[in-house]
Amino acid sequence: MPKTIQPLALKADARGVRSVAFRALGTNCMIQFRLQDDKRALQFVADALDWLAAFEAKFSRFKADSLVSKINQAAGKDWVHVDAEMDKMLDLADAMHQLTGGVLDAAMLPLIQLWDWKVVHERLPSETDIIQAVSLSRWQEVKRKRGRVFLPREGMGLDFGGFGKEYAVDQLVIMAKRHGIEDGLIDLGRDLYAMGGNGVHPFWHVGIQDGVQTEKCVGGLAVSNYAVCASGDYARRFEHQGVRYGHILDLRTGWPVRHGLRAVSVIAPSCLMAGVYSTAIFVMGLVEGLRFAEKAPQLEACLQDDRGLHVTREFRKFQVQSA
Repeated sequence: MPKTIQPLALKADARGVRSVAFRALGTNCMIQFRLQDDKRALQFVADALDWLAAFEAKFSRFKADSLVSKINQAAGKDWVHVDAEMDKMLDLADAMHQLTGGVLDAAMLPLIQLWDWKVVHERLPSETDIIQAVSLSRWQEVKRKRGRVFLPREGMGLDFGGFGKEYAVDQLVIMAKRHGIEDGLIDLGRDLYAMGGNGVHPFWHVGIQDGVQTEKCVGGLAVSNYAVCASGDYARRFEHQGVRYGHILDLRTGWPVRHGLRAVSVIAPSCLMAGVYSTAIFVMGLVEGLRFAEKAPQLEACLQDDRGLHVTREFRKFQVQSA
């Protein structure tokens, strides 16, 4: 078991809830759950952290020896042999691309790197650089055979940041159920899934962050056996000559999204579904995004712009007076 997790850190509170906070996948994470048996509780946390470490080691583009980095390094050169788990991630990337009509593209790494929001931008990318990056960011050009993948042009690259954390949340939920956990909240960087209740209520309270006044919440949700994901330009962004640019990019234009939406929150049966839809809706914008959300079964969305909140038909049934 990782040295950072000690038995006392998992002591149950008055509600019977055990909590552990940690860093994984480049973000702050927390797992909360109810389980009476101390040994089983510790084993679940150890298994969850081990799984996350292995997942990050294979799928993070920030790790030079990861499998996705090996695929990217071989772009324009050769095919790369992959295992069944990578094949599954590539299948998900293909499904995401088809579902969103190409709005979300796992081959967008060249454009993502061009618009590195962590770098202080003294000047914006040139239109020539943007056109070049967009031309390399094409999932439909990725060559695949079962057990092998090839990026045919040098400079191409894969990035699973658009759905990796959400996929990981769903896998930890499956793991929690195998350990006999019925009540829990799996939160990986605010991509989360609520199982059962919090020991007081038959649900968990989840806040809806205000995309304008980011230190506040615009409301709260009562969530049980659903996932919640949010997308917006309020967390990761940079400013250039007084103009704010977020980290979410629109492949159709090659530029960061700037059409008036500030935040999108989505409730869905799985975290993968909630995450893909929240990002796609944010890129699509208010009218197209709401239309896209309304077509999805068992999914509700809240879109915020400077005029206020815009919600799908059944979203308010999840809302509570306070988070």
